Amino acid sequence: MFEGVTMVDEIVTCVMLLITGIAILVMIHVWIVERAFREQNGVGSGIALQRRTVSIDVIKKLPCFDYKGEVNEESQSNLDCAVCLEIFKEGDKCRLLPNCNHIFHCQCIDSWLSKTASCPICRRTLEISVCSVCEAGAQMA
Repeated sequence: MFEGVTMVDEIVTCVMLLITGIAILVMIHVWIVERAFREQNGVGSGIALQRRTVSIDVIKKLPCFDYKGEVNEESQSNLDCAVCLEIFKEGDKCRLLPNCNHIFHCQCIDSWLSKTASCPICRRTLEISVCSVCEAGAQMA
């Protein structure tokens, strides 16, 4: 092709251009993914990421009962705890989440809710409504 340029020089040049192009594409990809991740978590907008948790006082107000070995015909999810994956045994202390009616061992769901405020099965956010009458009575007592 050109005088003084060997086939090896042409191959080296092509390989260098190829590596440079791939490096540029990788950098663009990393930049796009990082930007999307920041926007998803609210970091790019200046809002600090806050993870919703549930206080111990609120967790203790959730319904607690002794498991009696009854199986709900409609939902087989009542057979085991989705947090520890252990099968419920008669007499186990369990909690019922009010929004979705999923059941878990008390110890398991208490630990889970102290880290995240959603059901481990359906991911519904735990919402506990407080009766204003009961709350007022509790404050007066």
